[in-house]
Parts: sequence; C-alpha cells; structure tokens
Amino acid sequence: MNFDLFEKAKENIIIVAHRGACGGNIPCNTLTAYEIALKQGADMIEVDVSRSRDDKLFIFHPGMEEDHFNKKMNFKRMKFEKIAKERYVNFDNSVTQFGVATFDDFLEQFKGRCFINIDKFWDNPEMIYKAIKRHNMLEQVLVKSSLSHKIIKTVEDFCPDVAFMPIVRDKHPYHQELMKRNINYIGAEVLFEKESSYMADPEFIDMMHRDGKLVWVNSIIYDYKEQLAGGHSDDTAFTVSEDYGWGWLADKGYDMIQTDWALMLINYLKESGKYYKK
Repeated sequence: MNFDLFEKAKENIIIVAHRGACGGNIPCNTLTAYEIALKQGADMIEVDVSRSRDDKLFIFHPGMEEDHFNKKMNFKRMKFEKIAKERYVNFDNSVTQFGVATFDDFLEQFKGRCFINIDKFWDNPEMIYKAIKRHNMLEQVLVKSSLSHKIIKTVEDFCPDVAFMPIVRDKHPYHQELMKRNINYIGAEVLFEKESSYMADPEFIDMMHRDGKLVWVNSIIYDYKEQLAGGHSDDTAFTVSEDYGWGWLADKGYDMIQTDWALMLINYLKESGKYYKK
C-alpha cells in the first residue's frame, strides 16, 4: 500500500474512522473496532494513546475510565498489568470480553494496512514517536494538535519528519509561519460553529490547496451544543438529510472527513457521486 496522503486525496475523500467503528457489544478504541472500520472502507483510523504509571503505552482515551468500564479508576495512576485485566462494558453496561490493547500490539496489527491518526500524541510525544519509528511506521502516521509557538518549536526540534496538522478554529494565523518552518506540515483540521466561518469559505480551502495542503473536517459530534462544522454532521445526516449533513462538507472540497459512521458515509458519497475525485 502506498502511504501518500496527497495521492490518496486525489483519488477520493479520505474517510477517518473516529475511534474505529463501535456498536452493539463492540467498544470503541479496541482492535476489533478498528478492524471493523477497515472492513467498512475507512482509509484512516483515529486512535487515542494513554500511558500507565509504569510507562506502558496503550490504546485508550484518557479520563474516560468510568464511561467505558463503569468503575471509578484513573489509568494514569495504575500499572499496566492491572489495567490489562479490566474489561470494557457495552452500551447496556454489561461487561464485554474486550480489554485495552498495548500501543505496540496495535501498531503491529495495523502495520502496512491503513493510515493512522494518533490523538493525544502531545501527552507523551517522545515515547509515542519512538514507538512509531521502532515499528517503521512513520509514513502511515499523522498527528494533530492545537497550536502555540511552543508546540511549533517542539515539532521542529523533536519530530520534524512526522506528518503534522494543526487544529484551528475559525482562523488559521500560523499558516505562513508553518510553511517556513522545518516541519512536515501537510494541512489543517478545521473547526467552526457557523457556515459563515472563514474555515468554510472556498477562498480558504482553495488557498490551502494552492499551497499544497490538505483540509480535514469533522462530521463527528461530541456535544450537539458545540458544532464542529457549522451544523453539518453525522447527527444532521440522519435527522435532516445526508445531503445536509455530509453532502455539504463534500461539496465544499474538504479532503478528509472524520466520522463515527464510516460505512454509511462512504455509501452515501459513492451513491451521490461525491466520493471519487477522478
């Protein structure tokens, strides 16, 4: 598989499966959830990486222990041997057979198979970066972060070869600076509350494309009161229409869409003729 995001973006809208594909008895951020996402056709899987008290990296979204295990725990204060014995609960709060996976096991299982977005990279950048390099998977990986001059310097000094996207809301003041720095700056993840945002303006998207950058947009929703793409989302794809929820994003020319409903989004894009670029 050729791991060139720019070439892939010329073929089709890149579909990012947020925490894999969960449902029923399959919890998110599990190896099974990621396998399902790939079977559904996702190009990239988004993963959260945590660190145990004894410095083991594993796949889990920090701070969500009670939500996913129905117990009050703090994995950051626990040794991995104990964490590994815990089992996720499903949507009915029944215990499942699924536990957390080590980051090493995750990397080996998906080596050479898909693009990977590592979330929470900045919680443990050195350990995560070394693991990626150890598994020879740098070409598969994309990391994102909110921006500051400190973050920019960290990327430039420590991991200038990793594919990097800043997360920007309503404006992108660091674009020209990032273009000049020794950073593998490949594009930006955009967040916006209203359709009138500059992040949704064709002028902004065209500017990014002229400068050889990709634009990532989210159809996922964490809180319906805080829109990530001007009200165009997975939710409104079902409650209003697919054209409104997903079609609007595709028509704007975004290169990447992160979703919790990869299969349905892909089916819609194909049926509406919006999926392929060529």
